Amino acid sequence: MLFYFFAHHGAWSFFVLLLSGVVISFWRKSIFYVIIGFILALVNVFTGQFVNAVFLAHYGERGSAVVTLEEETSSTINDSAIWDYDAVVKTADGKDVVTDFSTTTASIYPIRNEIIIPPLGERFIVKYIPGFEKNIVIMSDESPYGIKRRIAENLRPLLKARGQYNVSTNNESFRKEYIQALKTYIENPQNSSDSLNIKTYKAIIQNLTNPSSLNQQ
Repeated sequence: MLFYFFAHHGAWSFFVLLLSGVVISFWRKSIFYVIIGFILALVNVFTGQFVNAVFLAHYGERGSAVVTLEEETSSTINDSAIWDYDAVVKTADGKDVVTDFSTTTASIYPIRNEIIIPPLGERFIVKYIPGFEKNIVIMSDESPYGIKRRIAENLRPLLKARGQYNVSTNNESFRKEYIQALKTYIENPQNSSDSLNIKTYKAIIQNLTNPSSLNQQ
């Protein structure tokens, strides 16, 4: 519950931490605790949801959730609109729990320099602490939307290599780079669910390594 408060109520957390520092400073007769309280309050404004994400990812129980409503607000962050989301969590024991979060309060793991929320109506993987299930972390790399995104990112080097090779199929350097890009994609466990493309790419490698079929690629 404490991590939820710090992650979802940045302004209130700031004042609580600062006030705590002031009270302790009066009690201990040292301004040191005011300074520490201010620093912690300031840091929490920017990192509260990240600390919450790490805690839940490591100690939480696995469940799933679905976004049931998304609504654009009038506020912005980095010139992008802040959205509010309602969701229903399905716990490991089958209980339904209603929760909510926003673009700025969503806890997502792994932590990256981007905020990607699951699509409306699509089930995704979460973790939570039993007894306070409304505090969730979105496990993006374990969820369908995150898996698709990672696969799309992993395809980029392959598509670049394929484009180069198609421009000049007689270029030996391009051919080798294309083959390596195909092998890298196939061997990456993040792409294991892309079975159809992997099967196709294996066939392409066989054709590329067969001199008689080079001119057909």
